[in-house]
Amino acid sequence: MKTILGYTLGGALLTGLAVAGAETGSMQPISFIAKAQAQAAGGPTLENIKKYGKLRCGVNTGLAGFGAPNDKGEWAGLDIDLCKAVAAAVFGDVSKVEYKPLNAEQRFTALQSGEVDMVSRNSTWTMSRDTQLGLDFPAVNYYDGQGFMVRKEAGVKSALELKGATVCVQEGTTTEKNLGDYDKTNNIGMNPPAKFKDSDQARGAYDEGRCDAYTTDASGLAAERTALKNPDDNIILPEIISKEPLGPAVRNGDSQWADIVRWSFFAMVIAEEKGITQANVDQIKSSSQDPEVRRMLGVEDKMGEGMGVGNDWAYNIIKQVGNYSESFERNVGKNSPLKLERGLNALWTKGGLQYAPPIR
Repeated sequence: MKTILGYTLGGALLTGLAVAGAETGSMQPISFIAKAQAQAAGGPTLENIKKYGKLRCGVNTGLAGFGAPNDKGEWAGLDIDLCKAVAAAVFGDVSKVEYKPLNAEQRFTALQSGEVDMVSRNSTWTMSRDTQLGLDFPAVNYYDGQGFMVRKEAGVKSALELKGATVCVQEGTTTEKNLGDYDKTNNIGMNPPAKFKDSDQARGAYDEGRCDAYTTDASGLAAERTALKNPDDNIILPEIISKEPLGPAVRNGDSQWADIVRWSFFAMVIAEEKGITQANVDQIKSSSQDPEVRRMLGVEDKMGEGMGVGNDWAYNIIKQVGNYSESFERNVGKNSPLKLERGLNALWTKGGLQYAPPIR
């Protein structure tokens, strides 16, 4: 249980006041106490999800490669694949997901209130969010950093040259605060930023020429550039001004549910390490003598039961979603319009940061 100014905060049960905007230090009344109490009284998150029959996953309102409807109207993206992986672990069926589009301002309140069971929408794991909002961040599915995009015709080669520039930014995000810190630390002298409720508005204002630059996570800039009227007329500057470990969030106080989300992602990472794909998982399940592979795929031991799911939890994830590499490449990597490099998101064996504890 966590206490903030004398009020108790724990799991989905919040009584009194909670921080709705921890980064600003403001305390705001909770309007969802009754709903949160009812959710908590109903039992652990997994039990409630099974009763509901679907995973309620908070996702982006639309960010190419990470979370957006595709040309068939189906939700797709790196973050969407994580929602699907969790559904596969719980239900054995990736279709058992109800997607809830949420903007930056809505996302954590929706999670705190019990409107969604997890948030998977390019959210940065920060200290204040982890310690003051009653949230947990079980994993990092994309290591990122904040950057800037400008029009080529401006002739700007560095973010340090943005003196007097007006920068479009989404308000209520770490991006907004990082921008202010970077300007102050480097004594650049930017104009006050142009703030917008969601990324579509910020990108649109930049595209209309109302801002000199646009800032968000570097992966987000790559995605947003594809939606501009003339993408090739815009460049992403070289500076990365922050650490942005992006990952899913769950309510604090339910370690079982956090474990399910965490290990659903780790199963994808380990599958890549072991060379297990959607195409060969059946063959490997029937023939592999690797003890960890056999444990992961449910051939021996009962690893799933320890989390409250079936022992074929990881098999279902790999078979229906794929390993981390497959998800990365089709959504944001070489097989996608974004064509992002793995970089920090490569496996630890290849110089990256993606590393999963052993299944033992």
